[in-house]
Amino acid sequence: MKKILSIILLGITIFTLAFSSPALAADSANGAKLFSANCASCHAGGKNLVQAQKTLKKDALEKYGMYSAEAIIAQVTKGKNAMPAFQGRLKPNQIEDVAAYVLEKADKDWK
Repeated sequence: MKKILSIILLGITIFTLAFSSPALAADSANGAKLFSANCASCHAGGKNLVQAQKTLKKDALEKYGMYSAEAIIAQVTKGKNAMPAFQGRLKPNQIEDVAAYVLEKADKDWK
């Protein structure tokens, strides 16, 4: 009986995982709009007007340990040094959208 129940539960689990919809991915198009409105004054074209060496270009993001959605989300959320925190100004999903946009643009060398 335990074996049959285990097989049924395993089948339900596999079926659920196979046919469940994936989590919605961040919206980089929305991120572009948010970036333009909130970030471009200091980071236009992937530059950094405050600390010139810490751009949003892929090589700089990798060098400073920022080449991941998690790192960018943390930086945008909490701020650091001259960068203000956007927690409270932007919703978490909006910050995720900005991170997706930054990574997308970094991969394309901001072109």
